[in-house]
Amino acid sequence: MRNTPIDAKVVSNVIDTFGIHPVGRGTIREIVKIVNDIEEITGERYVRMEMGVPGLDPASVGVEAEIEALRSGVASKYPNIEGVPPLKKEVSRFVKLFMNVDVLPECCIPTVGSMMGGMASFMVVNRSDRHRTGTLFLDPGFPVQKQQCLVLGHEYGSFDMYDYRGDKLEAKLEEEIQNGKYSSLLYSNPNNPSWLCLNEQELEVIGRISKKYDVTVIEDLAYFGMDFRKDISVPGEPPYQPTVAKYTDNWLMLISSSKAFSYAGQRIGMMVVSPVLFNKRFDDLRRYYSSDKFGHAMIYGSLYALSAGAAHSPQYALAAILKAVNDGEFKFLDVVKEYGEKAKIMKKLFIENGFDIVYEDDLNVPIADGFYFTIAYKGFTGSELVEELLFYGISAIGLDITGSAHPEGLRACVSLVSRDQFGDLEYRLKRFNMDHPVS
Repeated sequence: MRNTPIDAKVVSNVIDTFGIHPVGRGTIREIVKIVNDIEEITGERYVRMEMGVPGLDPASVGVEAEIEALRSGVASKYPNIEGVPPLKKEVSRFVKLFMNVDVLPECCIPTVGSMMGGMASFMVVNRSDRHRTGTLFLDPGFPVQKQQCLVLGHEYGSFDMYDYRGDKLEAKLEEEIQNGKYSSLLYSNPNNPSWLCLNEQELEVIGRISKKYDVTVIEDLAYFGMDFRKDISVPGEPPYQPTVAKYTDNWLMLISSSKAFSYAGQRIGMMVVSPVLFNKRFDDLRRYYSSDKFGHAMIYGSLYALSAGAAHSPQYALAAILKAVNDGEFKFLDVVKEYGEKAKIMKKLFIENGFDIVYEDDLNVPIADGFYFTIAYKGFTGSELVEELLFYGISAIGLDITGSAHPEGLRACVSLVSRDQFGDLEYRLKRFNMDHPVS
């Protein structure tokens, strides 16, 4: 039997018992379950990079506000689907102060996490025109969003935007949209998993395409402000979080509280809809909803059907967090910079032990250090590398499930790796490099 840092017999048995072959093509949650089982049997702690879970404590101002809300009795009351007024007000302020975008509180809607925000968006945007029922994804991306389209019976297309940055982007978007039946276009910025960041020129191109083809842009801002090369932390002062909202009126944003505020467990996110789009009417929406007005269909059609609103007490938590951020009392980016600092150290360890960074450049400058980075090792496919690293106490997911054009790579998330594991990580990477010498 092989001599590896984690008992090879146990690893092989768990993989075989789970029944996913090759295991490297497993979903995020499947990899999580496999590693949980190995850790339970062996007692060994993995360097866990497979799941994007916040690794920091939740914002305390939110916790205290939620406790207060529960004590006041909100748990016995249904929340309004459109959201509680204090939260809607603070979301509107947040978008103005950190993005320099004016939006009314009525256009700011709480969702049960950005996952639900995405589902609701597809349910309305992709039903606004009976002749166009699909989404174009600028990949790599979050795999579950495509699963949502599949569940809804919607078409989708995608391309790896890393190969079409800058001046190449417009022609590629034109080609894809002319060949597809898309009513929406979705990307994340910063990008999960590559961590590339679209710049103003590229966002202007996307806005121009949106207007030309009447395609709604869904801007996924799960990692708000976490391009640490730019400091957007001062409310109301530039630089701001880049956004397509400067270049088109046909947009909606999904802003998560999970990563920026470490409030993932309470499943509370924000959907912000362009005021123009919110009030726009689409005859084809009446096939599914009581109104042809986009905002009405979103709130009283899609969100009502999905969950009848977001839970009451987390709304008050997020309202308190945003108020503290907006007032300059809570510097949330100072807290989450820990992710970038850890990424810098971890990338160095991987590179020193024969690994390559897959998405290495961001328009001819080094890619930012943040929540994710991407790795590959010569001689391995991504699927093979996922499985082999399990024997060395390291877990990650393959890029192939993200829509990446680089199936040799893996996504590595830094959040759950604590600094006291860096020694274990270095040892295990050295062992891996010794057992798999690069010629």
